[in-house]
Amino acid sequence: MPDERTAAWDRQQIHDVVLRYCQGIDRLDLDLVRSAYHQDGIDHHTGFDGTVDEFVAWVFPQLAEHLAGTMHVIGNHRVELFGDDALSETYLTAVHWGSGPDSPAGFTTGARYVDHMTFRSGRWAISERWAVREWLRPEGGVLTPATGAGPLARRDGSDPVELLRDRLTSAPRGDRSG
Repeated sequence: MPDERTAAWDRQQIHDVVLRYCQGIDRLDLDLVRSAYHQDGIDHHTGFDGTVDEFVAWVFPQLAEHLAGTMHVIGNHRVELFGDDALSETYLTAVHWGSGPDSPAGFTTGARYVDHMTFRSGRWAISERWAVREWLRPEGGVLTPATGAGPLARRDGSDPVELLRDRLTSAPRGDRSG
């Protein structure tokens, strides 16, 4: 954290909270999802209202058992600052897909995250979130995962982003060649 907070710094930190949440959902990294909220955070999603711990317990089976993957794409993001409180509104498109003929059909949704963010204990995080669904488009078929040579998306802790993070955080400082 800088010596003095600025509006630009606050807005960037709040945007990073939104991105961290989306990456956590897409990679099934529930610790990353939880880190986007304050410990007493509240979430309101389609089919769910409760604490962050209840949300994580509810969302994991939705993602891991019923879907082969998700991809959240962030669009417009606007923050209104009120000291240590902020209103953050984020537009998003989220794609959800199954893994085979027996899995549920996928869907794409347009939504907005309306977040009450607060700055506590030196960090911005979600105090309360409303995941406002604007529209839903069921998919007629099942998407198939990418195959072939090259990096592939993973949800088991071995995605390229996680492997690179591990490499960068375990290398001695100054030796980042891998």
